[in-house]
Amino acid sequence: MEATELLVVLLLFALLALLIVVLAAQGRRRWNQKCGDPLDEQKTNGVSFHKSQAHRKQKQRYHKEKPHQHIFVHALLAAELKGHSGNVSSMDFSNNGKYLATCADDRTIHIWSTKDFLHREHRSLRVNVKLDHATLVRFSPDCRALIAWLANGDTISVFKMKKKDDGNSSFQPMEEDFPKRHKAPVINVGIAETGKFIMSVSSDTTIIIWTLKGEVLSIINTNQMNNTYALISPCSRFVGSCGFTPDAKVWEVCFNKNGQFREVTRAFELKGHTAGIHFLAFSNDSCRMATVSKDGTWKLWATDVEYKQQQDPYVLLTGPYGEAASTPCILALSPDAQVLALASGNNIRLYNTKRGEAEESFDKVHEDRVAEMAFDTTGRFLASCGDRVVKIFHNTTGQRAIVEKMRGLLKQGPTETTRQRLSQQLAQAQATLKRLGAGKV
Repeated sequence: MEATELLVVLLLFALLALLIVVLAAQGRRRWNQKCGDPLDEQKTNGVSFHKSQAHRKQKQRYHKEKPHQHIFVHALLAAELKGHSGNVSSMDFSNNGKYLATCADDRTIHIWSTKDFLHREHRSLRVNVKLDHATLVRFSPDCRALIAWLANGDTISVFKMKKKDDGNSSFQPMEEDFPKRHKAPVINVGIAETGKFIMSVSSDTTIIIWTLKGEVLSIINTNQMNNTYALISPCSRFVGSCGFTPDAKVWEVCFNKNGQFREVTRAFELKGHTAGIHFLAFSNDSCRMATVSKDGTWKLWATDVEYKQQQDPYVLLTGPYGEAASTPCILALSPDAQVLALASGNNIRLYNTKRGEAEESFDKVHEDRVAEMAFDTTGRFLASCGDRVVKIFHNTTGQRAIVEKMRGLLKQGPTETTRQRLSQQLAQAQATLKRLGAGKV
């Protein structure tokens, strides 16, 4: 009997102990729910989070919205060159038409193959700009070097192509940059196609003509209160500039028969606008120039004149462009001067320079304003930059101009050989327009 009573007592104590343990566990669970358990934590990026907090953070990351991306869609958009992580500020087609160089504030220059424009993949060679970034970039005539204006260094740097051990090419900066001579922001640089000189222009009234080694040949004072643009003509004879005054000024850079620099002389002026000029450009043969002015018009000029015999350039066509009256504008002239591209803000218009009509319109091309435009050497494409992506457009306006020109020449009764050649060019242009959905002229 005593053994039975002892066993009952032990069972009661065991049940009591079990009840105490259960109650204690329930109390701790309630306490942890209120205060949190330091043992129930994990670290994320070096900071401790409770499991439930970490889970919420993961869900937030999963549902985090992507950064806004500018979307542009157009039937004539041929390609989008995506490789820069910063905004592209400048670009240049090589003279042989094989490459396009672009520079951005991501401290890189990219060199693209133009034969890839119509392919899905767009290859590029990356050139790093150490401790700086380029705002302007231009190809040398032989495509074996680049000149770039450095934003922080305020100087021109030359990148020369070198062969690697594996047979590939790279561009490396020269040891010495050009000396600092400009006192105002530089707005353009260029290199003559003859390879005889380099030009840089700043926003005050200064244009500097350099040797390829960075020696100053001449300093031009444009006397325009401020410069808005300047460039070298494709024939390498002239430097044209525009600015606050309504007249564009053109200088001739003269060399002797031995190729030694002689002087810079005033060649001619483009007189006809009634307000300051935003921008100007040459055709590929330097026989035509285009300007766009604050007076709300653009003009196409004939510049193949004997200016030394007192012949003045004259206006071939004037067209309206109201945006220019209140907004800075840039332009690009096709190699054959048949097409004029005008841009204000982030909108682009393409004009036929024979009739002065706007034939194509590209709106909101870039997230920011159009920084620069350029036609390729064939005139088939127009490139523009203004954000991280370079846009390449089909130049259907140029194809229509070819159709119109070939039809006119065929009506003149050419020889059979010439007729065959013209008919072939006409058929090709019409086929291109049909393929792009632009129709026939």
